[in-house]
Amino acid sequence: MYLTKEEEKMLDGEYGATQAKLLRILVKMGEIFNADRLIPIASAQISGVSYRTIGDAGIHFLKSLEGAKVSVPTTLNPIAFDEAFLKELEVDEEFHRKQMEIVRAYVNMGVKPTMTCTPYYYDNIPKFGEHIAWAESSAVIYANSIIGARTNREGSVSALASAIIGKTPNYGMHLKEERGATHLIEVGFELKPEHFPLIGLYIGSVINGVPYIRLNGDLDDLKLMGAAMAASGSISMYHVEGITPEWRTALRDRVERITVTKEDIEEYEGEEIDVELIAIGCPHVSASELRKIAEFVRGKRKREDVELWIFGARSTIEKESESVRIIKEFGGKVMADTCVVVSNAGKIYKRIGTNSGKAALYLRKARFGGAEVMVRDMYTLLRSVIA
Repeated sequence: MYLTKEEEKMLDGEYGATQAKLLRILVKMGEIFNADRLIPIASAQISGVSYRTIGDAGIHFLKSLEGAKVSVPTTLNPIAFDEAFLKELEVDEEFHRKQMEIVRAYVNMGVKPTMTCTPYYYDNIPKFGEHIAWAESSAVIYANSIIGARTNREGSVSALASAIIGKTPNYGMHLKEERGATHLIEVGFELKPEHFPLIGLYIGSVINGVPYIRLNGDLDDLKLMGAAMAASGSISMYHVEGITPEWRTALRDRVERITVTKEDIEEYEGEEIDVELIAIGCPHVSASELRKIAEFVRGKRKREDVELWIFGARSTIEKESESVRIIKEFGGKVMADTCVVVSNAGKIYKRIGTNSGKAALYLRKARFGGAEVMVRDMYTLLRSVIA
């Protein structure tokens, strides 16, 4: 892989041991994936922020980078709680202390403590064609597919290395020829809102490539579909005909054709259950979703035996304060900085309803609580919590 003279000096330690260590990570990645060079990035998004995910080893690694500073705008993924809801989320004192130690380590590096998986709404908005280094899988697939920015699915360490060095290896989704469709997906039934995350789970589980999909949905539908697709597989980009920026040039002469039937996605839906918790916001809710929720519950009364938790970026919640007020008045809880997956929600509640395929996939696993989870559309879930 070609390195500039400055990069060679950095690799040799002339800019310090930390810079050399992080550049070595990027160079090794580039060699593994046959990158020709390193390219500048416009921004980074860091994952692996929850103490539950990275543990004491992660804290040790972050402390080893003392003095390092990010060189591009960099945002942070959700942590394990919203500090306003420590009791509800059953967060003990030691866990709280170690989680905030992680946040402080990132802040000391110049990372913006956004604690959201949807930085593309307000906090970190890439432009079409920009090269970025993002690690959150749902944000990666959104940035590539809906915005047309260019990023591989980074790990937490490689994204942090790129944020500090300001560059990333030039391979994969950074290359135009790698962004073309490998599969043509046809939907063989009438789509309803609850089908988007289920289709995402199915596509992610059956293909490895870049799907080109023919369907109609809004950006919130596509966000849920993409997040599920990235969670159940390794997909970093998709094209939706007529919507995603590069769809006109995406189809190749030879692609594998797949038709998705209703039977294909039914296994991901989950049985109808008497839920204890309705969780919306994985990925974090958009301003539009918050307004829709508020309008639906306005003036109504919540069932006492079912909790309604909404998860969003602090920036979104602050901009939609009136919607948040209405949801709180109804009896719902609007949480920032965390989500249903990385919090204790799956261990506190054993019967959960959500509109997120990604959340369902994780919450059903023992590591996240092993809850029973049903996936339904947002309005069906909201109806189930109204007294």
